[in-house]
Amino acid sequence: MGEFSHKPVLLREVLTGLDIRPDGVYADGTLGGGGHAEAILERIPNGTYIAVDQDPEALAAATARLAPFGDRLRVFRANYEQLPDILRREAPKGADGILLDLGVSSYQLDSPERGFSYRADGPLDMRMDPDGPVTAADIVNTESQETITKILRDYGEEKFAAVIARNIVSAREKAPIETTGQLTDIVRRSIPRKAQAGEGHPAKRTFQALRIAANRELDVLEQTLDGLIDVLAPGGRLAVITFHSLEDRIVKNAFRTAEHPCICPPSFPVCTCGRVSKGKVITRKPILPSEEELAENRRAASAKLRIFQKAPGSGFDAPVYGTLYPKGTKIKHLPDGTIELIVPEE
Repeated sequence: MGEFSHKPVLLREVLTGLDIRPDGVYADGTLGGGGHAEAILERIPNGTYIAVDQDPEALAAATARLAPFGDRLRVFRANYEQLPDILRREAPKGADGILLDLGVSSYQLDSPERGFSYRADGPLDMRMDPDGPVTAADIVNTESQETITKILRDYGEEKFAAVIARNIVSAREKAPIETTGQLTDIVRRSIPRKAQAGEGHPAKRTFQALRIAANRELDVLEQTLDGLIDVLAPGGRLAVITFHSLEDRIVKNAFRTAEHPCICPPSFPVCTCGRVSKGKVITRKPILPSEEELAENRRAASAKLRIFQKAPGSGFDAPVYGTLYPKGTKIKHLPDGTIELIVPEE
């Protein structure tokens, strides 16, 4: 078993993007080894850090690492889909910042017994939560050929999904597929040698797809982002680090919808859909790792950071959507919790 160390990705960019206040309340939906958490806790001497992770080994390692910060740190074992409910209880006034780092930790990748790695043989597991109900082995041994093809194509963007799925089904008819080594061999045999050249490890996309499916990663992300924005304090920021295009697309679309939720046809003179903007996207384009960081940490290569800021409680002029007012009407949030509507002159 490897050591749970953590080299936080895009650390300087996260610290800047969250606009950290010394007395703020910050939350972490993917605590991992605690690298981001440690840096943020150092900057909030009078604040609170609420963190969750579904991996008990990560929680144990991070709790030990962050012990010097005492009761400023509150840790819970949970999937980040539960974070909105936890924050409603632990931070009823809202969080000033929330971080999601959606990458698989180096510890998980480097521990063969966790089943994430196609470079070392181990049980075909891939569960972020070791007590989770579905393993990668369950998927490859029980799902239909059509379902496996869809998983590999949709979650791994694998061009040879159909061939790999057919060979998986053929192999499991002889004996269950129980190890990462078995699956890697099947994938290697399924992809033409010429197609494997210069594309990285041939099993990379298959392993990504099965990991996403086993942990419901994209479903959780898509279903939780809006709720995380809702539990931000006025002016609070949600920062999300993604590692592949499927995740990034979900975050990009969710942030865009939160900023511009109106679904009325452009021809409508007034908005009637009832949808109100929740804030603004801080990062019009994703923030990428610097050349310096890439030289020090090759696993940061595919990382992208996007940030959304919730509408502040006062002094924030945002478009009004979902009210029977002319286009261009503004809403101003006042300190007493009420709003002032600013209608453009005709």
